[in-house]
Amino acid sequence: MSLQLHRPDGKGGLEQRTAQPEDWRTQLQSPRWGSALRGGKLPRMANAEMNPTSTLRSILFWLVLAAITFALLVAGYGTGFWK
Repeated sequence: MSLQLHRPDGKGGLEQRTAQPEDWRTQLQSPRWGSALRGGKLPRMANAEMNPTSTLRSILFWLVLAAITFALLVAGYGTGFWK
C-alpha cells in the first residue's frame, strides 16, 4: 500500500482514495508555480546557484592551464622523465 492510493482515516487505519482530481495543477499550492499570483504568471526568480564566470577570466584560466601543461611536458621530455 502507498499513501498515493490510501490516506489516513484518523483512527489509525488507512482508507482508500476514491477519486483523483482531474487537473493536477489544482494541487499546486506554491506561489512559485503561479497558482497564488494575480494572472497566474510565474515570478522572476534569480538562480542563486549560478554565478556566471566572466569571459576574460575563463579565457585566462584555459591559457594558464595550457601553459602549465606545456611547461610540464617540456620539462618532462627535457629531463628524460618521459623517454
